[in-house]
Amino acid sequence: MIGNSVRLPSGSPLLGHDPQPSLLLDAQARPLELNAALLALLEQLSLADCVGLLPVNCLPLVQACLGQQRAIENVEAQFAERILVWTFIPDPGENRVLARCRDASAQIVAERESTKARRLYRLIIENTTDLISRHTPDGGFLDASPASWALLGYWPGELRGTLAQRLFHRQGLAGLVRRAWEGLEQDGYYTMTYRIRHRQGHYLWFETACRAIRETYTGAVVEVVSVSRDITARVQAEETTLTERKLREAQQRHHQDELAHTARLVTLGELASGIAHEMNQPLAAVVNYANASQRYLAALGSDSPAAERVAQGLERISVHANHAAQVIKRLRAFLRKGRRRMEALNPGEVAREAVRLCAWEASDCQVTIEDRLPDNLPLIYADRVLLEQVLLNLLRNAIDANREAHPGQPSLIVMSALAQRDGWVQIDVSDQGPGVSLAQLEQIFTPFYTSKANGLGLGLSMSRSIIEGFGGELQAEPMPVGLQMCCRLPALAQSGAPQ
Repeated sequence: MIGNSVRLPSGSPLLGHDPQPSLLLDAQARPLELNAALLALLEQLSLADCVGLLPVNCLPLVQACLGQQRAIENVEAQFAERILVWTFIPDPGENRVLARCRDASAQIVAERESTKARRLYRLIIENTTDLISRHTPDGGFLDASPASWALLGYWPGELRGTLAQRLFHRQGLAGLVRRAWEGLEQDGYYTMTYRIRHRQGHYLWFETACRAIRETYTGAVVEVVSVSRDITARVQAEETTLTERKLREAQQRHHQDELAHTARLVTLGELASGIAHEMNQPLAAVVNYANASQRYLAALGSDSPAAERVAQGLERISVHANHAAQVIKRLRAFLRKGRRRMEALNPGEVAREAVRLCAWEASDCQVTIEDRLPDNLPLIYADRVLLEQVLLNLLRNAIDANREAHPGQPSLIVMSALAQRDGWVQIDVSDQGPGVSLAQLEQIFTPFYTSKANGLGLGLSMSRSIIEGFGGELQAEPMPVGLQMCCRLPALAQSGAPQ
């Protein structure tokens, strides 16, 4: 309780009725009287302790208040964990001062926190390398952080009131703005990547995250806050990486094409005897018919049917010459070197062409190639020469296997095809050779692995690579007798694209 030295405000009705904690001070800032509100604020403290509630510079304030005869307001004083705000009102007639206070702890703490938050926010805004900006719903700048100068060459004041879209690259601008607005309307946020023009004229790649600020009651977008970042270096690095990858892929394709061409040359050398035989027959026929036609022409005067025989001979010369030309054309197409030419193909026709190319080699080894290729196979999408090379390689491997298992005896190779229900076309080459062991089956597609004395071990490896490049697969399946090579390729859909 307060001691006997306390004087309640009986002599000052104004002080007694003041709802705020108040006290009277003399000219030396000594407490004279205090009211009930201040008494409640002091709680168990003594009157002398009320001096601790006053500002530390209370005496100068009282003297200034009396000397200048004016009130002094908003003077802060710390009391325990409270912050009191004092007002000093002069009473010149009595040479004293009325000191009134209010507890402003919550308000001042909130103001200090707000000031601290604003200072921190300003510190972040002014020092971040990203561009933070506010926009109207149509894209006009309301404000921007100082990073706009470093990123775009414009000070924030220069951007205010201008449309951000005016700095965007025109390519795809309408679609970009539409997608951004739809995203803000529906989801409240949108992230976009685009090109923006620097003040000096060059373009930069920006990534911007936008957030919509909505009106409380209607939900309408009234403002957009954006954070933009310069990602030019990243985009250029990605483009460089993509270019390098495409270059490597092109080099790999070129290398594969070179290997394929070399393999075709090797295959042609191995087929030289058969080719020579096939070319020799039509050329010999051309020579014979030409000689006979010459004899008929010599006897034209005495032999009336001679003219008809000459015509028949010349016709047969034309037929066999054309056959020789077709053989040469097929060989030139097979040896063609250049980029892949993908096209829609009838797999049955390509397979039969491969059979024709190795027919003389098969005949020389007493191997019969049975054609079980249907005429109504779906079209596939591939390079004719490379697919023909793969099938020819499978057939020649089968011929070698049959010759090894049946030396000097007749044997059979079956070439079949099937249109599968899952949208694929499968071409099979089955031989009657010795087959392969499980260990060999795991390695036959490995580069440079071969079971032939003079083989290079590249045929099946390269063939699988070619088929996989067409989107297909090449597998080997052991049979009770021999080995079956299965080549699966995706069929073309009705629209013309692979299924």
